[in-house]
Amino acid sequence: MGLIHFKKKKSEEEIKFDPETQYAVIKSSICTGEKVAGFKNKTDGHFIEVMLIKNPEDEKRFKEIYGIDNIKVEY
Repeated sequence: MGLIHFKKKKSEEEIKFDPETQYAVIKSSICTGEKVAGFKNKTDGHFIEVMLIKNPEDEKRFKEIYGIDNIKVEY
């Protein structure tokens, strides 16, 4: 039998943020209220999910890790 290999998801610290080409955004679901923080490419709109935001402390941690003051919220 063959082995199945799973790709390890990158941790927040491994994901690079380039403010020249990306901006920080929290995507918030209108239906469920789930929030995900990440980075959106300024030219093509590609979103990179970084972390789930479950409470204000998670948002604060995200901002501290990446040195962000303001985050745009998209629905």
